[in-house]
Amino acid sequence: MHELSVTESIMGIVQRHAERAGASRVLRIHLVIGELASIVDDSVQFYFDYLSRGTIAAGAELAFHRLPVGLACGACEHRWQPQDADWTCPACGATAARIATGREFYVDSIEVE
Repeated sequence: MHELSVTESIMGIVQRHAERAGASRVLRIHLVIGELASIVDDSVQFYFDYLSRGTIAAGAELAFHRLPVGLACGACEHRWQPQDADWTCPACGATAARIATGREFYVDSIEVE
């Protein structure tokens, strides 16, 4: 149910920026979501449709862009995308990987009229 609170945040961001731009209507909102963010697109869409009724963003399309998990080696800084649960660095064999990408969740851009 955390999608409700993040969708409320999206609405606040979108309304604030659309008003600053002097927009009459929000057409599309581009969201970037990392694979590890545990955000369900359909839930965000459901809450957005509900929360945006009667606002400048009513009827706007949500465009979801998913970012894959990316790791960085703690020993040699090599970056890669794991294909399974093995996080061993393919460059040096170290097991000190950290998550470099995949937890993102942000509004990338807003298309307005």
